Amino acid sequence: MELRIIHFIINPISGKGNNHLALEKVSQIFNNENFDVKIKETLRSGHAKVLASKSVIEKANIIVACGGDGTVNEIASVLVGTSTVLGIIPMGSGNGLASSLKIPKETLKALNVIKNLNIIRVDVGEINKNYFFSNAGIGFTANVISNYTKARNRRFLSYLKATLLTILFTPPSARLSITTKDKSFNLRPFMVFVSNTNEMGYNISLTPQASIRDGLLDAIVVEPLNKLEMIHFAFLLLTKRPQNFKKAHCFLTQNIEIRSLEKEEFLAQVDGEPAQIKSNQVNITIQKGAVKVLTP
Repeated sequence: MELRIIHFIINPISGKGNNHLALEKVSQIFNNENFDVKIKETLRSGHAKVLASKSVIEKANIIVACGGDGTVNEIASVLVGTSTVLGIIPMGSGNGLASSLKIPKETLKALNVIKNLNIIRVDVGEINKNYFFSNAGIGFTANVISNYTKARNRRFLSYLKATLLTILFTPPSARLSITTKDKSFNLRPFMVFVSNTNEMGYNISLTPQASIRDGLLDAIVVEPLNKLEMIHFAFLLLTKRPQNFKKAHCFLTQNIEIRSLEKEEFLAQVDGEPAQIKSNQVNITIQKGAVKVLTP
């Protein structure tokens, strides 16, 4: 077996915080004869991307994201189109991508997934040149994430509170023109959501049938809703039946163009992190099999 260089990049404040990975523990699984292991820790937002870029230069064969979906996004964005393989140890709050890939939450089991070296290729979404690996959204989900990031801790109760705040206090969205190859909408949507996976995190899904390997995005456009309809839709979301909602338009696509008819920018969420897009137009596309990932 050839020597494999593995770099672990840990976000110590993901999820409940206080995340660590002892080199001694890792070395018990990855022996020195076959593996060259290095552990790095992030110091700030965006640092995981910097560390991953350095790891690529250092010729790491595998870079392991130890954190939540935001940490995974930073690291995986560096690996798009490269031969470097992504590993994941879920340490975040939602861990939507890891859950979709059936990567176990227990650190020891996740380490063994990496050691087994089962590599698959997965699709990568792109929203105005920003990569996403799980999902991206405008409207309701973007506002929920914006409220969620203001919470002191990232736990499920905080997510529920952010959802309730969004339902109660978020004003109607701007009028949008939404166009795909086969569909077009002109409305003030409650939500536009585009997903590459079958889970958002916390075992919640807007797209339970989505596949990360089919070269397609699962999209949902939801018409304007009143407060009662929002609560009804939230219930269907929690029970993984959003497609049963009459005002939800669900479809598969490879490209979506969204243009604001009133504003010059968008509040979006990208893999569970808020993103301000300084443009009145959003283009969302998919790249098939653009990243290598280790899975069970």
